[in-house]
Amino acid sequence: MTPSWRKPAGMLLIVGIIIAWAALVASLSSVVGQWHWVLQLAFYIVAGIVWITPMKPLLRWMEGGRG
Repeated sequence: MTPSWRKPAGMLLIVGIIIAWAALVASLSSVVGQWHWVLQLAFYIVAGIVWITPMKPLLRWMEGGRG
């Protein structure tokens, strides 16, 4: 059985998504930093969870499925 190109490509895509998401959230830090601490907490909790959303279809695709 030959190795699939999907796993390395998927891993690179995951790293790219994480870097892009972290850059986006970091770019908002000057605005978010002016909010009340409770709103900041809620924002960073949501931002910390939302990036996981595209991972399930991507991981399914990496395993050879359609996603």
